[in-house]
Amino acid sequence: MIRIGLVGDIGAGKSFVGKNFRFPLFNADQEVKKIYKKNKYCFNKLNQKFPDHIKKFPISKNEIKKLLNKKNIKIISKIVHPYVRVALRNFLNKNYSKKHVVLDIPLLIENKLNKKSDIIIFVKTPKKIIQKRLKKRGIYNKKVIEILKSQQIKIDKKIKLSRFVVDNSKNKKEVIKEIKQIKKKLND
Repeated sequence: MIRIGLVGDIGAGKSFVGKNFRFPLFNADQEVKKIYKKNKYCFNKLNQKFPDHIKKFPISKNEIKKLLNKKNIKIISKIVHPYVRVALRNFLNKNYSKKHVVLDIPLLIENKLNKKSDIIIFVKTPKKIIQKRLKKRGIYNKKVIEILKSQQIKIDKKIKLSRFVVDNSKNKKEVIKEIKQIKKKLND
């Protein structure tokens, strides 16, 4: 199995790129949403740490956002990430016979979830386009984004670790064409 890891800035379009590979896709952000919605063990742990904020199940992502600061994000991550890792392990076991899988995990490198044999692809998008997209989706919150970025390694380092770069500032057809070219190189 060839593991393709997508990295890039917050809001760069990793999920869009991941879907368009049309390989089995693990999306960590979607897994976190499922955990908040369905995992009572996670809720209980978060409720114990933040009883004034995490009061009812399922967990509201807005309640989590209100808690975010540099200290709390580490506490939340310590609680939530083990569940994400279990979901990743289950995904990889389920798809072990597939030729390729795509891992859309925002902290893939930072949490040492990548392997040396992984093919890392950097999704490149200018900051102005990212801000415009996030504002359009109604999820632009400068404070939250800065806290999340503080958890990530520098963009330059991610680019150096990447075998390919996808320019996601182009129109969708051009981005999909780039993805097809990468897929062809992977199959050669």
